[in-house]
Amino acid sequence: MRKLLAAVLTVTLAVSAPLAALAGSASLILDARTGKVLAAENADTLNHPASLTKMMTLYLTFEALKRGKISWDTPIKMSKYAAARPPTKLGVKAGGTITVREAVYGMIVKSANDAAAAMGEKLGGSESGFARMMTAKARQLGMSRTVFVNASGLPNSRQVTTARDMSTLAVALMKNYPNEYRLFSAASFNFRGRTVRGHNNLMYRYQGMDGIKTGYTNASGFNLVSAVKDGNRRVVGVVLGGRTARSRDDKMAALLDRHLGRASSSGGARLVASVGAKEPVEVASAAEASDVPVPANAPRSTIEIAPKNMAPESLAYADDAVVPLERPTAMDEILNAGKAPKTSAEKAGGNWQIQISAAPSADAARALLAQAQSEGGAPLVSASPYTEAVGQGANRIYRARFVGFASKDAALSACDALKQRSYDCMLLPDHG
Repeated sequence: MRKLLAAVLTVTLAVSAPLAALAGSASLILDARTGKVLAAENADTLNHPASLTKMMTLYLTFEALKRGKISWDTPIKMSKYAAARPPTKLGVKAGGTITVREAVYGMIVKSANDAAAAMGEKLGGSESGFARMMTAKARQLGMSRTVFVNASGLPNSRQVTTARDMSTLAVALMKNYPNEYRLFSAASFNFRGRTVRGHNNLMYRYQGMDGIKTGYTNASGFNLVSAVKDGNRRVVGVVLGGRTARSRDDKMAALLDRHLGRASSSGGARLVASVGAKEPVEVASAAEASDVPVPANAPRSTIEIAPKNMAPESLAYADDAVVPLERPTAMDEILNAGKAPKTSAEKAGGNWQIQISAAPSADAARALLAQAQSEGGAPLVSASPYTEAVGQGANRIYRARFVGFASKDAALSACDALKQRSYDCMLLPDHG
C-alpha cells in the first residue's frame, strides 16, 4: 500500500505541475451495460471536479462500512478545520460529532463540505492523507487522469478530473455498492426536525434518473453526473463546465434524450465502466435485510435520520452561513448589518437588498451568489451580486448579497424563491 501511495504522489505531482484545468465544456454519455461511449465532447480534458469529488469520499466511506472499519452509527468528531469549511455545510460546531449516517446524507443531499472534511479526517487521519487514499483508489478504478487533494471538492488548482474518469467512478459506485448507491436518489432528509433539501433538480424532473451528484465552483463551472435507467438500459452521463445550473441540466437532458435509445437493452446485471475494462463486475442484488438506511420502495422520499448518541447542542444551524456560531461578534455583524455603501447597481435599479450568507473569502461569497442566482429563477434575473468585507483579521468575513431590487416586494419575492431552495435569506431595508 505504501508503494502505491508513493506512486500516486509521484503521479499527482507530475499531472498537476505542467497541466492546467479550466472550466471548459466537456461531456460524455456512457452505456453502462456495454462500456460503449455513446457521445463525447472533450471527454479527456482536465477540469476541476468541484463537489463531484464527494462521490469518491462516499465510495471510500461505503468501502470502510463494508470492511467493518466503521458502522452507520460511528460518531465522527468535527474538528475546527472541518467546521470552518465554507458552505454548503451542515453547520456543526467544532468539537461536536455527527454519525456516519448523518455525514453520508449530508454529503449526498446537502453536499456538505464540513461533513466531507470530517469524514476524510476520520478515515485518513487528516484530509491530506485521505486525499492520497482517494487518488490511490482512483488509479485502482482506472481513473488515470484524476487527482484529489481534498475530500469536498472545494477549490484547489491541483484537484483535477475528466468527464471519462467521472463516468468510471459513477459506474463503480453503482456496481460495487448497489445498496448504498440508492441513497443518491434521496431528495431530502430530516435532521433533528429540520428538513434538508438537495439541489439535484434534474433528477426530480427527468424520468428514470436515480442520481447522482452536482458540483460547482468558480473554477469548475456547473458540473453534473447523472444515471438513468430505462427498462434494462442503463446510461451514465457527465457534463462539466456549465455556465449555469439550468444550462447544465438542459444540456444533460438533451444528451440523454438523444442517446438513451441507442443504449443496449441486453447484458443482464452487468455494468461496465469502459470497453477496455478487464473484467466486468456483476451487480449484486439488493439484499432484503440491508443495513443501508433507505427503503428500497421509496427512493426519493424524505429520509428520517435518527440522531443517536449525539447531544442536540452539538449542532448550531445557520443554514448556509459560513461563519461558525461560536464567533458571536462576527454573527452580530451579519444580523445587525448597518448601512452599506451604494453600488452602481443600487443607484440604477433600487435600494432594497437581500443577504443570503457570509463567507471567509470574497471568492467563496461570489461562488455562493452565482449558485444561488442560477437556482433562484426569475426573481433574481435582474439582481446584482454584491460582496462586502467586514471585520478584521481572523474575524474578517465577506457578506453575500443581492442588490438593486426596486421594491420591497421584489426583494421578498427573491427571498421566497431562495428559501424554497433551502437558502437563508434576510431582507435589508431601503437605505434611501
